[in-house]
Formats: sequence, C-alpha cells, structure tokens
Amino acid sequence: MENAKILVVDDDAKLRDLLSRFLVQQGMSAETLPDARDIERKLARNRPDLVVLDVMMPGEDGLAVVRRLRAQGETIPIIMLTARGEDIDRILGLEMGADDYLAKPFNPRELTARIQAVLRRHHATPALNARHDAEDAVSFGGFTLHLGRRELVGERGVVSLTSAEYAVLSVLATHPRRPLTREQLMEMALGKGGGDSLDRSIDVHVSRLRKALDNGDGKTRHIQTVWGYGYVFVPDGLPRE
Repeated sequence: MENAKILVVDDDAKLRDLLSRFLVQQGMSAETLPDARDIERKLARNRPDLVVLDVMMPGEDGLAVVRRLRAQGETIPIIMLTARGEDIDRILGLEMGADDYLAKPFNPRELTARIQAVLRRHHATPALNARHDAEDAVSFGGFTLHLGRRELVGERGVVSLTSAEYAVLSVLATHPRRPLTREQLMEMALGKGGGDSLDRSIDVHVSRLRKALDNGDGKTRHIQTVWGYGYVFVPDGLPRE
C-alpha cells in the first residue's frame, strides 16, 4: 500500500538502511530504531501503519516486545524477522501475537509483499473479498463478530485480535459448519496460495483464537478440529456428529 508508514526495529544498521531506502522506493515512508527501548514513544507520537521487528536484539528481544504490546491491547500489525528459519522461531512469534514472519536472509521484495498482504488484512475483510455493511454480524455463544466494523465483542467488551486472527475467524464464521482445510484457510484468510503442508501458522492462529473465545473452562466449542483435514466453525458450540 502506497504512503504506508513502516517502523523497522533491528540492531543491524546496514539492514535498517537497506530496508528504509527500499521501502521509500516502493512508495512507503520508513523510520528505524536500533532496539525496542523507544517503540512505545514511536507508536504514541508518530504512529506507523506496521512494525517490522527483529527477534534477536540486544536488551529486550522481539518476542518479549510482541508479548508486552499485545498484553497492553496494542493491535498494530507486526511482521517479525527471524535470524533462523527454524519453526520454533516462527511459531513463538505467532503465539506471541505477530501477524506474519520472515526468515533472514530475505529479498526486500518479499518483505514488501508481506507488508502489503498484512495491511490489506488489517484494513479490509479478506473472506472471499466480501463487502459487509456496518450492521452485518455473526453472533455465537456470548460473542458478536461485527464484520462491517471488523470487531469481535464479548461479554467483557471488545476482544483484541491481530489482523491474521480476525481474518481467520471471519472466514470460519462466514462459512458455518463447512469444514475448511488448512490450505483453504491460508488462501482465503491470509492470501497465501498453495499453502505449504508443513506451514502450521494457521494452527497457531486457531490456538490463539480458541483462547480468546474460551469461556473459562478451557473447552473448545466454536472452532472444532476436523482430524486429518482442518477446522470447522460451529455457531452453537455443540459437538459435530
């Protein structure tokens, strides 16, 4: 998305300079930080549209930063940069609340594509490119998913979701009782075609959604696993036959 403001937080000065110049060339604006000490001030004073955050940094690492921001209710989109392509780095980042991840080394064009995809999810309903009126909503249990407002409301108020979590929930909720494979969810919710069979990011997003929808007893009701296939949304929360 043109004119998007991106904050790059990485202790590698050369990488910060490279990404800053490249993002500007792509029609975005970019600011950088060498570590996370001033990230809250940046978010408050000159709020970016998205944060690119390195995992391995001196002081507070990227995982701790994401955990802290999400605990504060901060929903700004975050893409994490991992020094290694190991699954554990990716999974931990998503579990903490990151919207996406990218393993170093990477092509700057790939980062641009990830940024654009995350921003599209953050600003527009992804499910089959549907357009929803302000009053469109799906109610289930003690929750209401306002599709037009891109907001999940529970008995305790608005539930904080990342753009990826909202995207996955909106796809599931608008296809009730229809089992969807992981690959279908990757395509419909996250815009990632030809899903990698080893990519378990959908599982992490579903796990976080289940925690958000937990009524206190730890039981899974509305998003149920279809073993060997994927997931299905059950509005009444009753076991599927």
